[in-house]
Amino acid sequence: MIIGCGIDLVEIERIKKVIKKWDVRFLKKVYTNSETNYCERKNKGKYQSYAGFYATKEACLKALGTGLRNIKWKEIEVRNDSLGKPLLCLSERILKVTENKKIHRIHLSISHTKELAIAQVIMESKD
Repeated sequence: MIIGCGIDLVEIERIKKVIKKWDVRFLKKVYTNSETNYCERKNKGKYQSYAGFYATKEACLKALGTGLRNIKWKEIEVRNDSLGKPLLCLSERILKVTENKKIHRIHLSISHTKELAIAQVIMESKD
C-alpha cells in the first residue's frame, strides 16, 4: 500500500546560478560529500545531477509529509547501487519517521533534460 508519494521538478539553470553564487556554502548545506563527488565527476552534466539530487530531496520530504521541519538537507542522501539505480539513504532520525509511518520500501526515480530535472519518491508499507 502506498503511504506517501512526492514529486519535484527543478530548473537546472536555477540550481546552477545558486551554486555559482553561493558555491561551497550552498553545496555543504544541501549535499553530502558523496553526492558532491558524484556530481563533480560528471563534468558537463554536473548541474543536471545536482538538480536531480535536489529534486529527490524535495520529493522525499513531500512523500514523508514533513516538509523541511526539523530535517536537514544532508539527512537525505542519494546513492547508486552497482547497476546505477538511484537509492535513498536516510539518517537515523528520518528512519524513525519512516518506522512510525510503517514505511517498508522506498522507490526513487530521477530524470532530466537539458533544462529540467525531476524526481519521484514513492513510499509503501508491507501490506
